[in-house]
Amino acid sequence: MSKKTRHEPHEEHADESWLLPYADLLTLLLALFLVLYAMSATDARKFQEMSEAFSIALTGGTGVLDYSKTQPSDDPPDLKDHKATAPTTPASTPDQRRAELMRQEQEELEKLKKQIDNYIKNNGLTSELSTKLNHSQLVLTIRDNALFPSGEAVVKPEARKLAEAISQMLQKFPDYEIIVSGHTDNVPISNSKYPSNWDLSSDRALQFMKILLANSSLDPKRFMPIGYGEYHPIADNATAAGRAKNRRVEVSIIRKYQDSATFTSVDEAGN
Repeated sequence: MSKKTRHEPHEEHADESWLLPYADLLTLLLALFLVLYAMSATDARKFQEMSEAFSIALTGGTGVLDYSKTQPSDDPPDLKDHKATAPTTPASTPDQRRAELMRQEQEELEKLKKQIDNYIKNNGLTSELSTKLNHSQLVLTIRDNALFPSGEAVVKPEARKLAEAISQMLQKFPDYEIIVSGHTDNVPISNSKYPSNWDLSSDRALQFMKILLANSSLDPKRFMPIGYGEYHPIADNATAAGRAKNRRVEVSIIRKYQDSATFTSVDEAGN
């Protein structure tokens, strides 16, 4: 009788439970090397994003890879929260900056007009001087009889005090261009000194400007004298009263920022 082959009992399989922590260890080592590599890069923002991603994947968002915990901060927590939630203020546009400069200029010129108006009122000169502020300039108008003898351009001694007072007010606003202009009526003049109204008006503007510039605080390069003769009247030359208004000197403070929009004009003092 044949002998039956006897099978040896099977050996027990080795315990493989060690593979799980071993795989975890390899994963952690891989993550560690990736983090170390990221730390060697110069882009801190990418490192932060990578480290936060690994922290979330491996530790549920907390742990040794939490980048925010590795960075010291001098800010208190409430300040850091404020930084994170504070809205960013948009930069002003060129149009907004120009609008703000125009607003500031309007305030400056209104202030200067008020100072001149107070001087006119306090010195009883309302019939001889007036001011007007419009979209392009602040104009101080002086009747010629307050400044000059008839047909002459020599400033009266008593008018020098007025010129000096005006120069003191102008020196507080040194950044503006100033035009001093002379005007006459349409009655022709012809003498040995002034062959035309052009000559008379030009010389009057120049002589009054020289007195203003006796104040050394004023910058001469910002001043310009102009003679308009009879060609820019503000009243009807057909009457004596109209011709008297047309004979004048104007000191114009020119706006630096002008716009086609109409500003609210401040009418002449006393009107």
